Formats: sequence, structure tokens, C-alpha cells
Amino acid sequence: MTFGKWLGIVAFALSLYVLWQIKQLLLLVFTAVVIANALNMLVRQFQRFGIPRFTAVILSIILLLFSLGIFILVIVPPFINQLEQLFDLVPQGINQLNDWLNALEKQTSPELLEFLPDFTQFFQQIQPIINRLLGGGFTFFYTTVGIILNVLLVLVLTIMFLLDPTPYRQGFIRLFPSFYRRRVDEILVLCEKSLQGWFIGTLVSIVFLLIISFLGLSILDIEAALAQGMLTGLLTFIPNFGPVLSVIPPMAIALLDTPWKSLAVLIFYIVLQQVEGSLVTPYVMAQQVSLFPAFTLLAQVFFATFFGVLGLLLALPLTVVCQIWIREVLIKDILDQWSGHN
Repeated sequence: MTFGKWLGIVAFALSLYVLWQIKQLLLLVFTAVVIANALNMLVRQFQRFGIPRFTAVILSIILLLFSLGIFILVIVPPFINQLEQLFDLVPQGINQLNDWLNALEKQTSPELLEFLPDFTQFFQQIQPIINRLLGGGFTFFYTTVGIILNVLLVLVLTIMFLLDPTPYRQGFIRLFPSFYRRRVDEILVLCEKSLQGWFIGTLVSIVFLLIISFLGLSILDIEAALAQGMLTGLLTFIPNFGPVLSVIPPMAIALLDTPWKSLAVLIFYIVLQQVEGSLVTPYVMAQQVSLFPAFTLLAQVFFATFFGVLGLLLALPLTVVCQIWIREVLIKDILDQWSGHN
């Protein structure tokens, strides 16, 4: 092997090492790309009316900040009040469930208990975890200063990408050989469309689950229905794990009244998730690239393991982009073109 090839291998290895060291920064950049891609749909709508791009970007950002302001003023105060109730009620509900299971165990014959799982021990194990998460105020994500700096960085990058995306796009394309740059541009277009489809579908699903869960919990007379409805909608951002986590607080609070109400909450959430997964999501995500459920689950575990909480939150858009690049580059451009020689 020549010295030039050895030098290329060393440079490639060093590049991978540097990228790994700045992986959190790259995730923040990807977050800005996803947000800019979503806002770009609104910018293009303004441009259709003859508004210049710079003005359209400013209007889009103002509209976004205005919507966030209305959301904070109208929704956040009652949400915070109910969230404080949630922190108090969920541990009480877990204790109530534990007492109920103990009473049920005493009334059940020993022969039958041998075939039943030990739910009491399970809830005793998870209760300290739930109490720590609720009592900790979610400080395990980042420090307050870290959150502010990361949000500001993402906001600045988003504005930069929106104002003039062409230099950044062309700079990324120029990282590839000249003969392949046109193909890279086509792949980027596919990624853009898929991310937009994912964003629209996720937004509709969040709003749908927030409203329906709030109405359902209100009808069942569950306390802190607004906070729990918002948690249900926001946790939908995390497929597979989110729906499971969202049912725990309302079931625990319902146990403070009667066990049958907790069972009613469970049935309601199962039906709600089935309707959302079978009807709402397929309809609104018609433009999104299809993902295999097992592949999505493995991707979530992978990104959460190596990139932490932010990796888990971005697992689905990262999976969408990775699948497109694997399909277009590895499968179509390499493997499908690879002909055997005798």
C-alpha cells in the first residue's frame, strides 16, 4: 500500500474521531436543519404571494414566535399548575396500586399466585424511579444554562439556514466527488420532502392526541386532564416508548378513585392509540417515507444509547434521513450496480 493510501486512511480515521467528539453539536445542527426545513414550507407559501424571501423568513419567524407566545400565555399557566398536581398525584396513585395488589394477593389462592407475575415487586422497583424523575424536575436532561445556550444556538442556525440555504447546501454537496454531486442534490430533495411529511404528520398526531385525550380524561373525571393531555401529545414525538409512558400518569391518578376507573383509562388509551396509529398517522403521513417498525425501534435504541436524550427525540427524523441515504446510495447506486465477474 502506498504512502498516499495510508495517509488517506489515517485522515479518514481522524475525521471519524473528530465527528464523534462533536456529535452533540452535530445533533443540534441537525435539529436546526429540521426546524428550518419545516419553516421553509411557510416561507414558500409567503413567497407565492410575491413576498421576497428575506421578508417571508421574517414573517414566518414572527408568526412562529407569536404562536408560541399565545401558547405560553393561554396554555402554560394552567399546565404548570396541573403539572404540579401531577407530581403529587402520580406517586400516590402508585402507592394505591401497590396496596390494591397486596389486598388482591391476600384474597387469591396460593396455587393461582404461582402462575401470575409479581406485579407488586415490579411497582416497588419502578416507584423510586418515578419519584426521582418527577421530583427532580427533569433536571437530568441538561442544566438550565445548557438548555438556554443550546436553544439560542439552534435558533440562530435556523435563521441562518432559512435566510440563505443555498451556500450551506452547495457546501455540503461539494464534499462529494464532482461526478456524484447531481445525485447528492437529488437525495437532498428526497430528504427534504420526507422530513416535511414527517413534521406535518407528527404535528397533526400531537394535536389530535392532545385534544382527544384531554376530552376523554375530562369525561372520566381524571384530575389534571389538561396536563396529561399535553403530555400524551408531546410523548407521541417518541414512537413506541411515548404511548407506553403516556398512560402511566392517568392510570395512577385514576387509582386514587377506584380501580375500575384506572381500567377505563387503560382501555381508552388503547383505543386512542389504535385509532391514531391505524387511521390518523397513515392518512397524514402519506408523503413520509415508510419505516419498518422493527427498524424504527432499533434506531431509537441506537440513537438513545449513543447520543442520549436528544438522540432519542431526534431518532425518527434521523431514521428517515438515514434510510433514504442507505436506500439511494448503498442499495441503488452501489449494490444494484454491482455486477459479478467470472
